[in-house]
Amino acid sequence: MIYQSGYLTIKHYDREVELYTLKFPNDEVRYGFLNFLVPYYTKVTDDETGFHIAKFMRELRANEVDAFMERLKVFFAGIPYELSDNTERHYQAIFYIVFTLMGQFVETEVRSARGRADAVVKTNDYIFVFEFKLDGSAEEALKQIDEKGYLIPYTLDGRSLVKVGVNFSKETRNVDKYLIEI
Repeated sequence: MIYQSGYLTIKHYDREVELYTLKFPNDEVRYGFLNFLVPYYTKVTDDETGFHIAKFMRELRANEVDAFMERLKVFFAGIPYELSDNTERHYQAIFYIVFTLMGQFVETEVRSARGRADAVVKTNDYIFVFEFKLDGSAEEALKQIDEKGYLIPYTLDGRSLVKVGVNFSKETRNVDKYLIEI
């Protein structure tokens, strides 16, 4: 239905496995679609969305990750419990929506030689590598970034590298703890 309405177009078709890869036809459609999802997932109204996204942007661009994460906690607290499926992917999807609305370059499930980083966000001055755990620990998340070498592909980039380990709690349906290492 989303494809038929024009929100998505076919980027590629793999005949061997009969798999379509879809994409948004342009940024206007992509941002429109994502702006539609924010009120669905949270109590943030249409007229507040721009305000919240601007604050997220300013904090991340200034490397104020603590302020960003605290704002994210408030954001998650507004998501109705019925919408949470208590999986790590649910929280990753919310991160993706927030970062994409911020206009930041965000990739999820970024593959490298030794694993997949949950999210990589690039600003003009920083590259943030996020690793998420559900009912684990933020320490485990940071350890995985190191052990799997998720920062290695960016070491010659010239931007400051920031690791963010995030643990979500199934019980509170929110960020339980996060750790930041530069």
